[in-house]
Amino acid sequence: MITKKPSNDGFFYFCDMNSETRQFITSHIASDVNGLALKKAPVGVDFDLALRQIAARQLLKKKVPSWSENDDLLFPVHLSVEQCSSEMTAEYKSNLLEGNTFVDLTGGLGVDCHFISQHFKSSDYVEMKPELCDLAKHNFAVLKDEIRVNNETAEEFLNRCESVDGIFLDPARRDQYGRKTVSIADCTPNVVELQDVLLQKARRVMIKLSPMLDISKALGELRCVKEVHVVAVANECKELVVILENGFSGPIRVTCVNLSTGQPVVSYTMEEETESQLTLADGVSNYLYEPNSALMKAGCFKLLCQRFCVSKLHKNSNLYTSCDFVSDFPGRVFEVESWAPYSKKVKQTLLSDVEKASLATRNFPLSVAELRKTLKLADGDEFFVFATTLKGENKVLIRTKKATN
Repeated sequence: MITKKPSNDGFFYFCDMNSETRQFITSHIASDVNGLALKKAPVGVDFDLALRQIAARQLLKKKVPSWSENDDLLFPVHLSVEQCSSEMTAEYKSNLLEGNTFVDLTGGLGVDCHFISQHFKSSDYVEMKPELCDLAKHNFAVLKDEIRVNNETAEEFLNRCESVDGIFLDPARRDQYGRKTVSIADCTPNVVELQDVLLQKARRVMIKLSPMLDISKALGELRCVKEVHVVAVANECKELVVILENGFSGPIRVTCVNLSTGQPVVSYTMEEETESQLTLADGVSNYLYEPNSALMKAGCFKLLCQRFCVSKLHKNSNLYTSCDFVSDFPGRVFEVESWAPYSKKVKQTLLSDVEKASLATRNFPLSVAELRKTLKLADGDEFFVFATTLKGENKVLIRTKKATN
């Protein structure tokens, strides 16, 4: 029989399932969940549980593939699955903490706790929702993780716990009405208020923050910040990870990583970026470079000129150029075919043979939609056209194609 436990959010957590339900999930793992929901529930199948597990596994197939493929794991309501870290980012974060004792104060689905705990001898999972704690106990047992599960708030656990080597928090970024928040002080738990006790309890504290958060604002609210990691996956910025270290007061190191691309990691101190000399180009050379989203989010612009021997087109354009091909530039690289000042006749001169192109505007008065309408270009990926501004404030269009060197 299936045991049901009511949860605080009106859903039910099912701590076990019968063979009919398990078989139904396996048989319909790739089916459209909305379509299934309109059908009559098969005899012996707990339909609500089955639909929830199918939806969760489909969402986790790309996000946390090793969990999605494990038929013995159980998953909660959609929001907890949606908000969990991906396997790729969780593995990255797991290399940032190590020691004997570890606490995840915002357990949730448990993905981060699972991966980070592998670098510690003793680990605690803390979660205020009892249904998530029950799921964590079940899933950790399936995964053979020796992690203690604590059903209490982060504040309650901190008040009674001993000193540990590492603490991880992923504060909830929704208020009581379900609206998204990006300010640290508006998240739960409030890390700004807790940071003193966090630093008293742990040698290192790792905080996962929204990629929408202003980094400078966050650094102004937190103390003892040693590292900031800007984590992108396939050029989509996913997480800001801030590491506090008890007693630290030195220069803050920023690390920008674009996972799954093979692009180099760029690591630097904030002072290095501030003190670097910006090199501006006189025009557009043979190659055009667009930094990846992690670098853009971090505001690492001047340092790129020195590290990769490129020149910026304009201080606000965030596009770079060089005569020689820079194969390891951390971003997209294009070969420049031609470029011209922007005018009403530029379509006839620069793009006369182009009917489809991918457009991008950087420091340009028109949006992509407006420019596409003006140029009468359909969307395509053979040519890449950049509309931007040079250092002399001249507006130009740059016709390129993906570099193949």
